[in-house]
Amino acid sequence: MSETLRFFALHWRLIVVLLAITVLVWESFYSIGPTQVGLVRKRFGKKLPGDNPIAFHGEAGYQAELLMPGLRFRFLPIYAVTKHPWVQVPAGQIGLVIAQVGEPLPIGAKSAAYTTGFGNFTNLEAFVDGVAGPDGKKIKGQKGVQRPVLAPGTLAPIHPVAFLVITKPQVYGIPVSEELRRHIKGGTLTFASFSLEERQLEVTRIEPRATESGHVVDMVGVVTALDGEPLPAGDIASRLGGFKDIEDLEKQSKAGGEGGAPVANPQLIETILGSKNDQHKSYQDFQAFLDKGGKIGLQHDPLLYGAYNLNPFL
Repeated sequence: MSETLRFFALHWRLIVVLLAITVLVWESFYSIGPTQVGLVRKRFGKKLPGDNPIAFHGEAGYQAELLMPGLRFRFLPIYAVTKHPWVQVPAGQIGLVIAQVGEPLPIGAKSAAYTTGFGNFTNLEAFVDGVAGPDGKKIKGQKGVQRPVLAPGTLAPIHPVAFLVITKPQVYGIPVSEELRRHIKGGTLTFASFSLEERQLEVTRIEPRATESGHVVDMVGVVTALDGEPLPAGDIASRLGGFKDIEDLEKQSKAGGEGGAPVANPQLIETILGSKNDQHKSYQDFQAFLDKGGKIGLQHDPLLYGAYNLNPFL
């Protein structure tokens, strides 16, 4: 028997073990593409508390930390890694975000509070642990529909378990709750699964329209908000700050104004037609709209010519 065969005969168990370890180590390397993230699932560990689907402290289950592009290592017997694409919003379209982690929504709310510290929802830890709001108080992310939309051209590594992102081409993410799983039709989620139409995932454009006769008709956008506090009794539309300034001008006009001087009609008309859309970026900053007193229902201030990233859920 040759020396080589004798060596294998004496040490075959060790060789098998070394080969097995080599294969395991080799399979534990993952090549994450330039527009991919690696979603890590830990096979063993403490059970996650409550209905939280993501582990932040080494528990078993989906891990909060994603693997970024490059060659990454996670030991195969302990971890499983699946690759997911970055969220990409095509030009002329918007992305709608639904959080599957965070605090529960307040009773009666249809959408989650937002602060600029959440950015494009790429920092999961900041979203869950909270960041300081404009008043200095900590704001934690909430489950459910998020108020801002992802703008056209967005390319972002968003956690596929923490968030679902609805775009026209596809829905990014893994539905966790039974309620969201019920939206699956034909084995996959689409925007139609959420009762949305294609046009609702496009940038809203207000522009002149041509009639069949060839005439050009000027247009405005009439806005109805689907979230917010109810309108005051007697109001048929919401206006930031209410209508007291208009009521005061009407009273002054009837009374003759200050010092008996009548208030000119143009001043009253200018106040009525004046817009406060600059305070909430024409409803694109829905959090600012609510913070400044915006109410649910028909809005006093219309949209003029332009392109707007509006959330169809709101």
